[in-house]
Amino acid sequence: METKNKPSIAYQNKDIVSKILAENFKSKSLGVYGLDLPRIVRALPTNLPEISANELRIDHIFELEDNTICIIDYESSYKKENFIKYLQYMARVLERYRKENIYNVKLRMAVIYTADVLPGQTETVFDAGALSFHIEPAFLSSLDSGEIKKRISRKIMAQEHLSDEELMEFIILPLSYKGTETKKKELKEMISLAKEIRSEKECLFVLSGMLVFADKIIDAETSRQVKEWIRMTKVGRLYEQEKIEYANKQRENDIIYLGREDGKSEEEIVSRLKKMLGYDDSEARAAISVFDSRQAAGV
Repeated sequence: METKNKPSIAYQNKDIVSKILAENFKSKSLGVYGLDLPRIVRALPTNLPEISANELRIDHIFELEDNTICIIDYESSYKKENFIKYLQYMARVLERYRKENIYNVKLRMAVIYTADVLPGQTETVFDAGALSFHIEPAFLSSLDSGEIKKRISRKIMAQEHLSDEELMEFIILPLSYKGTETKKKELKEMISLAKEIRSEKECLFVLSGMLVFADKIIDAETSRQVKEWIRMTKVGRLYEQEKIEYANKQRENDIIYLGREDGKSEEEIVSRLKKMLGYDDSEARAAISVFDSRQAAGV
């Protein structure tokens, strides 16, 4: 993709976990998983347009340094029919860019298999005649889970910083064990270990990453507890405040927009802003002025 054609796809999701990952995946490498890909430039939102009645959820979408867009899915088993799902993922991503009048998008489809799947048990090419595509697989069975866990544990207990590669290893480590119950056991142990990380930034990245990467095996109560722990950290509280401010700004825009659409006078809109958001007179009028300026500028 040409830089000048990049769409204005911004992270509107103010969920703490999504925001932490979006900010911390930059410049990270997927090489530790066995994927020979350029480094990540940024994480892209996964709230894609629906093009079918079947609601599918993409695990990750990254823009890479070579300007390709990489879709990543995690699988604990190999199924031929999954290629249809991957095709739908790619169609949704292309549809997002089409809405921005961008057609020269280059896609990559990567599949990370948990330790339950071994190399040689999968295929990488889907050929349906009129169309064909290939996936780029990675097998977590190739990771030495025990060695990685010991090395990371030693560094955390010694209060040493983890390298970018070790952070990426850590967040996916629970999936490198075979069997659902073993994965769940290891996940809980690693969540406890992650809370001991000295750097709050590294700690939150690892916890958020494990919540997302292990989404298919983590139970609702454990997920809730981890999210609550994240919210209680200093950085988490800042994200929560930002979330509140973002929601208030959205409500402010909606109130002014609907007031203008309904032909309300400025005094009526001011009164509504004061009632709904607790603004004083000057704050309400300033908000209307900014809104009108942005509308006039087409922003």
